[in-house]
Amino acid sequence: MSPSAPSRLRIKSADVLIAESGADLEGNGLRRSMGLFQLVCFGIGAIVGTGIFVGLSDTVAQAGPAVLVSFVLAAVTCVFTAFSFAELGGAVPVSGSSYSYAYATLGERTAFLVGWCLLLEYGISVSAVAVGWGQYLNELLGSVIGRQLPAALSNPPGAGGVVNVPAVVVMLLAALLLVRGIRESARATAAMAVLKLAVLVLFCVIGFSAFRAGHLSPLAPQSIAGITSGASVAFFSYIGFDAITTAGEEVRNPRRNIPVAIMVCIGVVTVLYCLVALAAVGALSADQVADRPAALSLIVNRVTHSTLGGGVIAFGAVVAIASVVLAVMYGQTRILMSMARDGLVPRIFERVSPRTSTPVANTWIVAAVFAVPAAVVPLDVVMNLTTIGTLAVMAVVNLSVLVLRRTRPDLPRRFRVPLFPAGPVLGIGFCAYLIYGTGLATWLQFAGFLLAGALVYALYGRRHSRLGQQAARQERQSPAGPARAAVSAGASAAAREG
Repeated sequence: MSPSAPSRLRIKSADVLIAESGADLEGNGLRRSMGLFQLVCFGIGAIVGTGIFVGLSDTVAQAGPAVLVSFVLAAVTCVFTAFSFAELGGAVPVSGSSYSYAYATLGERTAFLVGWCLLLEYGISVSAVAVGWGQYLNELLGSVIGRQLPAALSNPPGAGGVVNVPAVVVMLLAALLLVRGIRESARATAAMAVLKLAVLVLFCVIGFSAFRAGHLSPLAPQSIAGITSGASVAFFSYIGFDAITTAGEEVRNPRRNIPVAIMVCIGVVTVLYCLVALAAVGALSADQVADRPAALSLIVNRVTHSTLGGGVIAFGAVVAIASVVLAVMYGQTRILMSMARDGLVPRIFERVSPRTSTPVANTWIVAAVFAVPAAVVPLDVVMNLTTIGTLAVMAVVNLSVLVLRRTRPDLPRRFRVPLFPAGPVLGIGFCAYLIYGTGLATWLQFAGFLLAGALVYALYGRRHSRLGQQAARQERQSPAGPARAAVSAGASAAAREG
């Protein structure tokens, strides 16, 4: 069988994935330089940003004072999936994250579609995050110098502007830092993570000082439907915790540190988000918070009757959102690197600079491509599509845990999902529930996106797949025929790469 012939299920074993992670196909390995603290800060850096600083007002618009319930519901979904990511991240510590897990359990076609969806979670979401950065940059400039950037240069079309220049600038700055080296990027992310946590704690202190219980009534003006829709919007605030697993090849002791970092990040972020949401709707009514850009600065300004406090919050948001751009762009480049190793995307994405041990060309391509939607697409257009893509990926990760437990019970696991198999099954169920809350229009957009991905795989990925080419060579050389060739391809690839 040739790669262009009708393909059978192609699964790359976990052993092969781990063997390949030792060095890329050009002979230049990534450098293991991240410890547990840096990894936790990297995870917080990837999560805390636009979702809470900008998206909070959208969640309040859907759920009203019950925004706290929406955040808890979104957090529960993340917790179940975080358990699955923790197990898989420790068992298969490679850069490919959910793409690699799908390849090891569900086959190449599913893995490609997972990687395709990750373009939404990492690529498109970094564009959305960059859009939110411009809003708070204007708020900061207004507080410090009393002037803001012209709307035409700080907002995309459809939101009162022509091109969002700040969004492009922050993406290029993140790319510049990433190509310098992972050690420098990790240090910057750690510093920014500590700063933005401090700013959110300050917001909670100010918000609770003006807390009024009457602002929480009626609790759920749009009943369960509003809470569900709010949870789907709130879920955007948690996107990024799985970026921790994309650092699998650059973390010291990854089998231990990756699971620990995931659970610490989810715990810290969930508590912080719930406190911020409660402080926000307690300080001002839900109607005053809903659909307001830079909502946290607005609340602090109203409570303190000054623009100084809002300026501090805006500064924290500028730093926070910049760190998300940095961490999420990092995750996108590592996913593309893994896909390039497998031949499913062009080889330029796998090349690592021997000087900096970073994928330089990959990083600049990602920055250039996704700066375009950041410059011209309004934030609310991409949030729902990003959310549904991420939820679909998380459902696949939960399914991968179920499959890998059955097919590779011998694989070393430093962390195991509790309440197995109920935990992954509940994770799939919660993901499906939040997907339902995104609405029919988003379902149709996502279906079209998946169809486009299937077409790209059929026209490029399947034909250039290295695993498929290996199987074809084995089939031609092996008298035992296609069945034996398919089984032996993975073992042969492991020997070649190891």
